[in-house]
Amino acid sequence: MSSPIPGMPNGKPAGVPCVQLDDQLRCKIFGQPERPAVCGQLQASVEMCGAVADGGVHVRAWLMRLEELTRPG
Repeated sequence: MSSPIPGMPNGKPAGVPCVQLDDQLRCKIFGQPERPAVCGQLQASVEMCGAVADGGVHVRAWLMRLEELTRPG
């Protein structure tokens, strides 16, 4: 992510966890004005989240794969 994030002024590199995630992997700045617009624009889908509730296993794997595919050089 190239947008600045509080604590990550140059954005979040692929493969690096966001510093704004807590121990439960929840966004600490959700709903706050400093949260980057790109985070709010991400729309959940069955492809991303999976068809069944699995405690976030599917979506974390999906996002990690997306980061792999979009990592620069």
